[in-house]
Amino acid sequence: MPHPPLKAVTLTHVRYQRGDRFGHFLAWVSLVPVFISLGGFVSHFIFRRELQGMCFALGLLISQFINEVIKKSVQQARPETCALLEMCDSHGWPSSHSQYMFFFAVYFTLLSYKGIVLLTGKYRWIASFAWWLLAVLTMHSRVYLGYHTVAQVFAGATLGIILGAVWFWVVNSLLFCYFPVIEESAFGRWFYIKDTSHIHNVLEFEYEKARAARKDMNCKSD
Repeated sequence: MPHPPLKAVTLTHVRYQRGDRFGHFLAWVSLVPVFISLGGFVSHFIFRRELQGMCFALGLLISQFINEVIKKSVQQARPETCALLEMCDSHGWPSSHSQYMFFFAVYFTLLSYKGIVLLTGKYRWIASFAWWLLAVLTMHSRVYLGYHTVAQVFAGATLGIILGAVWFWVVNSLLFCYFPVIEESAFGRWFYIKDTSHIHNVLEFEYEKARAARKDMNCKSD
């Protein structure tokens, strides 16, 4: 009895031309959404447990769900080059990678504008610029590596920008007033969920609190 054809896990299944160093670099760039999701937001929940961060992650999930709905509705094929990459089993419009990264860049920039990031001063704007640069490189990588057409990545970028801005408004204009309720709920208390977005400089606040707690310790040396 013949075995069914094999299928790769597409989460990190990114191909490039052997010997193409720029393509190798862009292949890693195209994996940035994976690193953000599995590394950034998971570690953020473990160590920070901020409601803003959770809403950020939820928005990205909603954005990707919308992307899949649109792809299945439009059913636009990927370019012919993806046949060599064994990646033609899904639709291409709009690009989910571009949508993810531009959603992230917009939301992070708006958080920086409101001062709701751990970075302060010019560093928050440097970080914002870095995310926009990564978003553009990710968009370019999907075309360069043959996974999408130019129109597909621009559609993804446009949708990501719109959804990122809309979701930021929803969170910080409509959902923000419910943050204290979530903090005081059984769920919030059990998992130590908190919101520090109302604090102007979180780093300074936590630093001063840590120093004050250290002073209150009765450390005695033998």
